[in-house]
Amino acid sequence: MNEPGASAPRSGSELRLRVASALVLGALILLVTIWGGWPFRLVWILVAGLVAYEWLAIIGRGNAIPAGIAVVAAGLALSFSPASPAALAGTASAIALLGALATPFVRSRLALELCGVAYALAFALVTPALRDLAGIGLALILWSFAVVWLTDIAAYFTGRKLGGPKLMPAVSPKKTWSGAIGGAVAGMIGGYLVWRWMPALQGMTAAGPVVAASFAGSVVSQAGDLFESALKRRFDAKDSSRLIPGHGGFLDRLDGYWAVLVLAGFALFALHINV
Repeated sequence: MNEPGASAPRSGSELRLRVASALVLGALILLVTIWGGWPFRLVWILVAGLVAYEWLAIIGRGNAIPAGIAVVAAGLALSFSPASPAALAGTASAIALLGALATPFVRSRLALELCGVAYALAFALVTPALRDLAGIGLALILWSFAVVWLTDIAAYFTGRKLGGPKLMPAVSPKKTWSGAIGGAVAGMIGGYLVWRWMPALQGMTAAGPVVAASFAGSVVSQAGDLFESALKRRFDAKDSSRLIPGHGGFLDRLDGYWAVLVLAGFALFALHINV
């Protein structure tokens, strides 16, 4: 057993590593987001492949690498599909959601692997479809980042500071209702501020719908986080991988963002936005 006094430096060191990794990754993803086009698409196709690899590695490493390669290949091939980006985004969101909803109930390893592939493809298809929206694509991606990142940060620090009743202790013992509420408020404010700073979004809608969408995005982001926690707990995994120092894997960092992407993909399909 570690002495109480010995855990503090290690905790502080871990937090510093976590912050440094987040800053580096955040800066890189913002740079490629501003760049847009094929660099942005390729990054998210590769991310989708990594997420598929990590999912399959959690349940059993046998097909993890082939699945990652297959998702990258599918993402590249579907980028040249004659179907509209809105149709691809809506279809990918529907398949991803069905895969996630089926995951707790299936026992077959093959079925679980297919659920993981369906889950991962949302990153390859929905994110580029949003970024390519004429005039508002960059603003929408920045909005989604603000909602998810601020939700995650505020939930972490609010929960640690205030504590209180646990949110879902059987799934994620450290998460609290205070953290969830703090995260939702921060995500809602973050989405609203992006709307205030981006004229493209102001011309698209009023403040009320943006606040509502930001709140919904924050809630589903936290639901996505809990879903991934349940998956890891089921297979007794602490992290999805060790690819990101201090954070685990890409699946660990993008579980909440996945849920927002699925929501956005359905909205894009429903609105029949031409890109």
